[in-house]
Amino acid sequence: MENNTNILIVDDEKAIVSMLELMLKKEGFQHIYKAYTGTEALQILQAHQIEIIILDVMLPDGSGFDFCPKIRDMSNAYILFLTAKVSDLDVLTGFATGGDDYVTKPFNPLEVAARIKAYLRRNNTAASSILERPNYYDFGRFIVDEQAGTLTVDGKPIPCPTQVYLLLVYFCKRPNIVFSKSDLLEAVWGFDHYVDDNTVSVHIRRIRERIEKDPSNPVYLQTVRGLGYKLVKG
Repeated sequence: MENNTNILIVDDEKAIVSMLELMLKKEGFQHIYKAYTGTEALQILQAHQIEIIILDVMLPDGSGFDFCPKIRDMSNAYILFLTAKVSDLDVLTGFATGGDDYVTKPFNPLEVAARIKAYLRRNNTAASSILERPNYYDFGRFIVDEQAGTLTVDGKPIPCPTQVYLLLVYFCKRPNIVFSKSDLLEAVWGFDHYVDDNTVSVHIRRIRERIEKDPSNPVYLQTVRGLGYKLVKG
């Protein structure tokens, strides 16, 4: 069955790009864009609405980590890093710069397809949930309109990547309840063997950067020492 999702593959190794394109088309994804440099990727993003980006870390004109914030300025697409770097610092750097997930090289292309399909399932489920149960969460300084899929802070719309938004919505639905990192991984990501609890820490920070006046001294999204996190609503 054909899938209309627009996917951008960014990698300077043409063999990898061709392999991923072939695999994705076999899996039903027919709208594939290709870039071999970060600069080409930015040009494609300016011209097309891209929902998923497969982004190599090592590019001829810079690091994927360097290009990711530029991509985030233009798009809230789901970003899946391809990386030969596997240290905790590299993984955290990927999330901190705006990535949503990563696969380490060498990789099975079917794993990439599985990650993409898992993301689309979660995203479609969230969209269906929004349509079925429209909710509006007003925390004073910030408002989350789940039906519109928006975050407003001090009256201004704030861009929010998909996984960050889904995590924030999860908290909004359950104010003043403490959740452990493992609770959040299972509930929001749904496949905790693909990510570790550092993922939660990075995404918590990204939420705080959007909703808190001082992200280092949060008022709303608080850490409960030894237990986890809670979103406070008075």
